[in-house]
Amino acid sequence: MSKPIAALIFLIAALSYSLFSSSPKPHYYYYYHTLFLSPSFSDNASIALNLRTLTRRPHIAGSAANAEAAAYVLSAFTSSSLKPHVVSYKVSLTYPLHRSLSLLPPKPSSEPIVFSLEQQHLGDNPYADEVTPTFHGYAKSGNVSGPVAYANYGRLEDFVGVNVSGAVVVARYGKIYRGDIVRNAYEAGAVGVVIYTDKRDYGGHECFPESKWMPPSGVQVGTVYNGLGDPTTPGWASVDGCERVSEEDVELRGDSPGIPSLPISAADAEVILKTVVDGVGPGPGILNLSYVGRSVIAEIENVIGVIEGEEEPDRYVIVGNHRDAWTFGAVDPNSGTAVLLEIAQRLDKLQKRGWKPRRTIILCNWDAEEYALIGSTEWVEENREMLASRAVAYLNADCAVSGPGFRASATPQLDDLIKQAAKEVRDPDNTTQTVYESWIGSSNSGEKIGRLGSGASDYASFVQHVGVPAVDMLFGGGYPVYHSMYDDFTWMEKFGDPMFQRHVAIASVLGLVALRLADDEFLPFNYISYASELKKNAEDLEKLGHSSIDVSPLIKSIQDLSTAAQKINKEKEEGVKGDLRVREINDRLMMAERALTDRDGLTERPWYKHLVYGPSKYDDYGSKSFPGVDDAIDNAKRVNTKASWENVQHEIWRVSRAIRHASLVLKGELR
Repeated sequence: MSKPIAALIFLIAALSYSLFSSSPKPHYYYYYHTLFLSPSFSDNASIALNLRTLTRRPHIAGSAANAEAAAYVLSAFTSSSLKPHVVSYKVSLTYPLHRSLSLLPPKPSSEPIVFSLEQQHLGDNPYADEVTPTFHGYAKSGNVSGPVAYANYGRLEDFVGVNVSGAVVVARYGKIYRGDIVRNAYEAGAVGVVIYTDKRDYGGHECFPESKWMPPSGVQVGTVYNGLGDPTTPGWASVDGCERVSEEDVELRGDSPGIPSLPISAADAEVILKTVVDGVGPGPGILNLSYVGRSVIAEIENVIGVIEGEEEPDRYVIVGNHRDAWTFGAVDPNSGTAVLLEIAQRLDKLQKRGWKPRRTIILCNWDAEEYALIGSTEWVEENREMLASRAVAYLNADCAVSGPGFRASATPQLDDLIKQAAKEVRDPDNTTQTVYESWIGSSNSGEKIGRLGSGASDYASFVQHVGVPAVDMLFGGGYPVYHSMYDDFTWMEKFGDPMFQRHVAIASVLGLVALRLADDEFLPFNYISYASELKKNAEDLEKLGHSSIDVSPLIKSIQDLSTAAQKINKEKEEGVKGDLRVREINDRLMMAERALTDRDGLTERPWYKHLVYGPSKYDDYGSKSFPGVDDAIDNAKRVNTKASWENVQHEIWRVSRAIRHASLVLKGELR
């Protein structure tokens, strides 16, 4: 069957459904949602063109090339009939001025080995010379020397039994956030760190450009800052002329690395590790590491596009992706940018057919995410009160496509909606199945939806600082050339998504979730899923079996949440009369997530307000349920005092109170 005929049958079926259904307004929207998914609305060629244009040159935050990319997104938003504007901030960014690394082998007669710290130019990319020299964002400047010590993945447990005092640690990336590797090494007494991508994790028999694997000279760059947002404006937006703290105060706050670090290649790491005794060290090889960084106040640009809601313009469904990349960024992040532009183009087509959303849809293209989620964090901090009272949900697409296999993470009230949307879209790698059918049949996920407690992408400020329900989704997952100069259009075209149909599919699922949130009369939130998830987490706490811990307050609050969730679901099913009554129910659904935040935030980490989902204290990429409780347990296990276990109980009470507040919001009743 030809594509035009298939599209015609598709539209006739959707129109028939809408005309003969008893409830006209919801099925008015159903018609447009079906149209959004139709083959005539998707355009993989346009996606490929957008991605090729966005990744033509390396575009690190603060660069002229990234400003050009911002102008391209702004033009695309304008062409898609959005109301676009640019929101600029002046933020602190760092770039490398000097880097050097040399190895003194154990044999006295051996000459020092000086490493080039260069990635080999492969393929025919004409802009490879524009890639910024390999470095860590916000790395500490300094010259250090010490015996080599190997610390595996740099986790806390990897330092147990290893003497790294005065050593330069070599660690491989792959289990925790690189900034936590540096911090763990610093706290263990190391004087410097080099981090590499091990070929056991990222390599193969053949490498790029012949295959998808990282070449031996490939280097994964990235930030090592342990906070979110501009380091010089902690908790407030970096608008022009704003208050800033000094670099000395930034260091004293503890989020900046305490020792110098460099990213290196697997090939260089292999040479270094051959000088380590017993595979661990320290020594006898000696590493000399030198790094000098340059700190500047640079302008970054968030590009915002708005489609105003017809009935509830003051309720916001926000869809976001960041634009800046350490190098070319074909996967991270511009596969997500291409998806964002595809959604914008489809929404434009809907508007030309007469569609108007019930609620406002805002498309956001963030800047400087790679450094510390800066663009989204500054915007959230500037608009915190508006978002707290008006944001329905935030939908994120970062590394949207890197291979086959659908994956999703979300706050639990959105689980059912994600599954429903995935059932409406054909799987790009097996068109006999829907995305949902392939997903539940996958040995990797099996329908498991992750949670958004990590600080890995732009959803963090929305969920963890304000308490906005959120979604993050993608095809693929970890990919070998992550944050290297080989993450370019050629890699995507050959290995990530040769036909760009995975981009089409993720745009369909993410876009349909956005449409449902924007157009459904009642917000499609299900807090029964939330209560079920929390119950499992509470049961895990019970398994600790410590005599000082009483989980019953937490269990009771979760039971109350489940009851409140069932009550509001029943209200939705029975139907209510009047726009104000519908609005009141939706406000309860929207604000329940906010109730899970606490104005004081996590202990010692007050910026993180959410008491149910947040990053692990020792791994910013690690998503934790009840992060305050988890931090307290880690401390209590370490010091094992009566007071430390009493603090665990206090944190359990804090979470219990927050969940009870969410129950009261869902019930909509004052006590």
